[in-house]
Amino acid sequence: MGDKIGIIGAGPAGILASGIAGSRGKDVTLIEKNNKIGRKLFITGKGRCNITNAISIDEFFEYITKNREFLYSSLYSFSNLDIVRLLKEFNLDTKVERGNRVFPKTDKSSDVIKAFSSFLEKNNVKILPNSEVFNIDFKNNKFLIDVGSNVLSFDKLILATGGKSYPATGSTGDGYIFAQRFGHKIIPIKPSLVPMEITESWVRELQGLSLKNIELKAYIDNKLIHTEFGELVFTHYGISGPIVLTTSSYLNGYGLEKSELRIDLKPALDASQLDNRILRDFQKNPNRWLKNSLNDLLPQRIIPYIIALSGLNPDCIIHQITKEDRKKLGYTIKNLPFHFKKFRPIEEAIITSGGVSVEEINPSTMESKIFPNLYFAGELIDVDALTGGFNLQIAYSTGYLAGMNV
Repeated sequence: MGDKIGIIGAGPAGILASGIAGSRGKDVTLIEKNNKIGRKLFITGKGRCNITNAISIDEFFEYITKNREFLYSSLYSFSNLDIVRLLKEFNLDTKVERGNRVFPKTDKSSDVIKAFSSFLEKNNVKILPNSEVFNIDFKNNKFLIDVGSNVLSFDKLILATGGKSYPATGSTGDGYIFAQRFGHKIIPIKPSLVPMEITESWVRELQGLSLKNIELKAYIDNKLIHTEFGELVFTHYGISGPIVLTTSSYLNGYGLEKSELRIDLKPALDASQLDNRILRDFQKNPNRWLKNSLNDLLPQRIIPYIIALSGLNPDCIIHQITKEDRKKLGYTIKNLPFHFKKFRPIEEAIITSGGVSVEEINPSTMESKIFPNLYFAGELIDVDALTGGFNLQIAYSTGYLAGMNV
């Protein structure tokens, strides 16, 4: 059977690497600290498993926010169509939903894991569950893996241990320590696709309020860095929701001390159209107080803060409001300001940004450039992408290449 292959981590990258190496007749052992494979897969897509994204692979790269060039070989070698085809082979049917997200037809992540289990079984992969790796040595051309009760010996090793986000699933960052032991440089890790804490204390008063069809703009030193359209939700610490998570991925590469966020609550209207809309609403009830006159335009809970930030008196009668006052109101509605405090902890992030430097990994094989017979796959590598199935696809594709070349 030839080389004995050890693979640490039974997430999406480790599963693909193991199954593909096994399909080539290799003697493969998959080592997993949890009691079963795919713990992180189990919770993706709110428990439904957002398997991948159905857009063309050429478009995929637009959704990769870091080191996309490194991934050309892996994504074209094993694409989103390939993972859907592989799962279909093991009786898993899929469907495409909003944003081209691919889910199992049954809406159960457990069915995805079942298909992957069959894939590993077919390819004779030995799985060692409940096996935490305490140490890795290299002696006499062998990788020696200490799993506590035993020391396992392998000719080649694939590290697929994941990042540091969701530590409850087993992603505790030990892969970075193992990689460093073999001389690899680790790009500092940060949370990515993560909620944000906001300086303004009044934001906490809006906890639970969800805003849809709004625009979030991120500025650094008054320069617009990124704009995102969609849904945002206020929390006890600041803001979360899809557009906040995506924006966090773009802000990650910057020094964030001078960053500011602004929300456009009415992106479909320009300043003039918004002013006309406000005027129409005001003309319906000219004798009302200002604080009772914006309910058709804005969610009730946010109105007092919009008025205060506009510098207007909430108890002012509508017919006393000047054109200049309306202009201030319109400006605040389209530029509601927040000051970024910090990202939430990495434990709350969807993915980890940073990891093993791509400069030290061969992008065509996933083999280390500095330590022969050592391979990497998945989130452990310094690559990341937006939500929507893109990060899982990177895991499959890099896992596939490692499994094909080990």
